[in-house]
Amino acid sequence: MPRSQRRARYGRFTGGPDPLAPPLDLAEVLDAVSEGVMAGYSPESALAEHLRRGGHGRDGLDELAGRVQQRRRDLLTRHRLDGTLQEITALLEKAVLAERGQLARDTAMAPVDRTLREMTLENLPRSTSAAVSELAQYDWASSEARETYRQIQDRLGGELLGQRFSGMKQALEGATDADREAITEMLRDLGDLLEKHAAGEDGPEDFADFMRKHGKAFPEDPEDIEELIDVLARRSAAAQRMLRSMTPQQREELLALSARAFGSPELMAQLMRMDGALQALRPGEDWSGAESFDGEQGLGLGEGAGVMQELAELDTLAEQLGQSYAGSALSDLDVDALARHLGPDAAVSARLLRELEQAMRDSGYLRRGADGELRMSPRATRKLGAALLRDAAGRLSARTGARETRRAGAAGEQTGATRPWQFGDAEPWDVGRSLTNAITRTAATGGDPAEGVRLEVGDVEVRETEARNRAAVVLLVDTSFSMAMEGRWVPMKRTALALHHLVSTRFRGDVLQLVSFGRHAVPLEIGELLALEAVHEQGTNLHHGLMLAGEFFRRHRGRQPVLLVVTDGEPTAQLLPDGESWFSYPPEPETIAATVAELDRLGRAGASTTFFRLGDDPGLSRFLTAMARRVGGAVVAPDPEDLGAAVVDEFLRARRGPTLDDVL
Repeated sequence: MPRSQRRARYGRFTGGPDPLAPPLDLAEVLDAVSEGVMAGYSPESALAEHLRRGGHGRDGLDELAGRVQQRRRDLLTRHRLDGTLQEITALLEKAVLAERGQLARDTAMAPVDRTLREMTLENLPRSTSAAVSELAQYDWASSEARETYRQIQDRLGGELLGQRFSGMKQALEGATDADREAITEMLRDLGDLLEKHAAGEDGPEDFADFMRKHGKAFPEDPEDIEELIDVLARRSAAAQRMLRSMTPQQREELLALSARAFGSPELMAQLMRMDGALQALRPGEDWSGAESFDGEQGLGLGEGAGVMQELAELDTLAEQLGQSYAGSALSDLDVDALARHLGPDAAVSARLLRELEQAMRDSGYLRRGADGELRMSPRATRKLGAALLRDAAGRLSARTGARETRRAGAAGEQTGATRPWQFGDAEPWDVGRSLTNAITRTAATGGDPAEGVRLEVGDVEVRETEARNRAAVVLLVDTSFSMAMEGRWVPMKRTALALHHLVSTRFRGDVLQLVSFGRHAVPLEIGELLALEAVHEQGTNLHHGLMLAGEFFRRHRGRQPVLLVVTDGEPTAQLLPDGESWFSYPPEPETIAATVAELDRLGRAGASTTFFRLGDDPGLSRFLTAMARRVGGAVVAPDPEDLGAAVVDEFLRARRGPTLDDVL
């Protein structure tokens, strides 16, 4: 065809992953997994939950599963299974009517003969199958009636074969006696092949010979006998389930009619032989299931078997989408089947979910521990910490409305090196490097630096300094069960991670200790805190937490001590000399006294202390205000969503205070 006559066609790309699609953005998935982990779920469960819910503009597994179930309901409420019986009944009535008309018109027929024929027609059984059987030996006077009765036999044969062989019903329309004999021969050869295979006596040449002789009957073009058995077993099992889904009367009628298919019981006998062999070879197929149809559209046997097969495929898809079986993975999902039943959009969504799952496993954000469980990797923790710190910076900016001014040189002597500015930096700007970056960026993007340069955040570089004041920071976080019950568990973990990232990246000379306090206080690494699950345990042992903070500060003498305490309840537990935790609610005076005494020790050591009160408990408010007043500290009462910004802000304020040596 000349180039000028060629026409281009445009449509959705369906050849697998789109080669022009942008790289997968895992930020949303990582955020969702992180939220789940901080809420107490395993990374595996959190990832599975995100894939079930879906994301922004993307269907999840639950949505696809719902559409599968809706498709299933549509099939059951639209159809009924007596289509073939209705067709046979209509053909029978047509044949009898044509015969009666011929008897009325044929004046040459002997009266006795006419009377006998009319009596036969008048006394036909009400059962369609019985009437068809009664007329098997009837000598039809009408050629039209004879042909219609022959159609009944052919229709039964076509429907029975159409149930088990794709396209066979259409291929048999207008079939000759030779065609019918060829079908019967194919069934005999197929039965022989299946029985030979079941006995282990066949070879590849037997399958090849069979396909050379009868290959046109199998449009699926199976490559070997196992594939042939798979195809036939699925359709044969669907035919059995359809039969079981009928009413007892419908089933009895159909079985009786089947004996008249093609005018001989041999077809049904060969099909039963084939069904028996297939059931023995593929016992894992559903041979005994049934469905309840209550629609208005009648289905023929072939159509009904197709619907039953579709229902089975939908059930398999529902199981795959549910991901509830052992070892389940989205790689199990049959995307082609999903496209057939729900359309290409569903296949695109499923393929994207599958790619997201694999990308998360390959990204390095999740890694499997020694116990085989998936955990967030340090890389994922750093990435999430950076995101949380940016969020805290944004909240602080919105709250203060301006960049806070810092004393130049407060962080120490300059080293001569520079680096890009990041949130939390207290070092002075390197103006020359910052302007050079802005000029280079402007020129690279097609601008003319001579017309003016606009300085952006990414251009700014700061002068690195040797830290003069280094801090020892303790973040005490309340892990009593009320924190989880009141929706404060995840904000608490997000806060800890944001502070951890700030200290580890911008204040590398500082040391940070995370301590959880519930019935007991426990020093934790950031990964341990993120994976910590809420436990239904009574007790808010701030006393023990303050003791651990004091031990940490003493191990790091010479550093500026910073104490940050996040809690939503008064202390209800204290650590006894024998190491046991004593719980009492309401708080006992002894517990309050022990907690206050421990805080006073930290105050005398110069610790800069801030309490973060969650909730509106008046008793807690009075207690924390009194505690802060004793040590010259502060109380902040943020909303849970602003907790991270509040803690970071107070850390930066405290970080610029006096050192422990100055106090002493």
